[in-house]
Amino acid sequence: METIVTPGTVVGTADKNRPGKGIEEKDGNLIALLTGVVTEIDGEISVNTYNEMLRVQVGDTVIGEVVKLNEKSGEIKILSVEGKSNRSIMADQEYAQFHVTKITDRFLHNTADGLRRRDIVRAKVIETGNVIRIDMREDDECGVLWALCPSCGDTYEAEQNGDWNVVCRTNGERSFRALADDFGGEAGKAALNGAGKRWGSEAEARFAKGSAGRATYILEDVREDGRERTYFRFEGEGGQGGRGRRQKPAPGCRLFIGGLSRDADEDEVRNMFKKHGKITDFALMRDDAGNLRGFGFITYESKPMADAAIAELDGQKIKGRRIGVRDADAPRDQKQKRAKPQGARLYVGNLPFKASEDDLNSLFKEHCDKVHVQWATDRSGRKKAFAFVTIQPESKADSVVKELNGVDFMGRNIKVDISKPQSNDRKGDKGGKSPRELRALAEEEEDAKKKKKRRRPKKE
Repeated sequence: METIVTPGTVVGTADKNRPGKGIEEKDGNLIALLTGVVTEIDGEISVNTYNEMLRVQVGDTVIGEVVKLNEKSGEIKILSVEGKSNRSIMADQEYAQFHVTKITDRFLHNTADGLRRRDIVRAKVIETGNVIRIDMREDDECGVLWALCPSCGDTYEAEQNGDWNVVCRTNGERSFRALADDFGGEAGKAALNGAGKRWGSEAEARFAKGSAGRATYILEDVREDGRERTYFRFEGEGGQGGRGRRQKPAPGCRLFIGGLSRDADEDEVRNMFKKHGKITDFALMRDDAGNLRGFGFITYESKPMADAAIAELDGQKIKGRRIGVRDADAPRDQKQKRAKPQGARLYVGNLPFKASEDDLNSLFKEHCDKVHVQWATDRSGRKKAFAFVTIQPESKADSVVKELNGVDFMGRNIKVDISKPQSNDRKGDKGGKSPRELRALAEEEEDAKKKKKRRRPKKE
């Protein structure tokens, strides 16, 4: 009787035989990868099967079901490979993994912001080593092909509404999916993904609540009669260990703090706001590694305290970065915007890092009546080699450029030019940056190359 084996069965040892078709060598053992009959010819062990197995290769387009989602990664079960015969996939290639940055051309805080379990997706295979890795971002044909509403199990339909691009017709729930171009069998749906756009206030508010904000709550059981469900609760029992829910702050008391440096000191920030009234809640958001995410929330006991904090601290600098302070609960169109300085805006490049804003202010003050300096910084608050200077009167812009362009400023010949407004076209490789900003980035790269060349050789 012939021996029939299944994947994972040890069929021999590498010191006596060598692996053939359907066999893999691991830790000195020969292991079957297929279901079939073991054969040995001239010391080579193989598995013969009537169902020829398929091996996934780099460049293949696969169809799969999302089966696992972590915060920054996920996994699909490969169902088929497009363009190849309908054969079973090898057991060691049944699952593929992806990173959150490979889902769509838009920033996602979490994989669950663009995909959900049970979604059917199309993806490109980019790696086939010990782990198969896939990409859904680089091709509009890739992404979600079919998705279910987590609340009721009905099928989502594509429909744009602000940041949301799918809707459940049964209960009206809206969500976002990284859609393939032919989602739901219709063409042109990839355009609903909002590639390169920032999230609006409604989406950011949901994402800021963490996993609780992404959870799905069944508003009504559409599979029964639609009556509101009631749940038993012991008398006096509330959430959070019987203490009840935290009271919602009065309108105008809760503030949003943005633009914080990752090196900001939490106690320093708290003390700045403490001067303007009694704080009832204070939280700076952190990632899983404990690093600051650049924003937070603060709640005052009364609205006049919050208004005083906004008036005094909005636009102030902490660790070299200007922070934004505003009412966290105000509608987007009512939130206060920081007033832009009036006058002619000039670009100043090739600046020395040892210079300060006061030094730059003094240089321009000699040639105009009023000066406002905005020195560009990175996320950690370190100064970059360029700044933007707004001068008054605006009529002196050309003369100031002519007088200061190329002059020596603390050992460096600075570049001064009129700043052009930022383009609204965010397509292409420019990413929406103005010519001056692109020029500044090029100067930074050039300076970095020069620094590398100046490195002295190590002494032997």
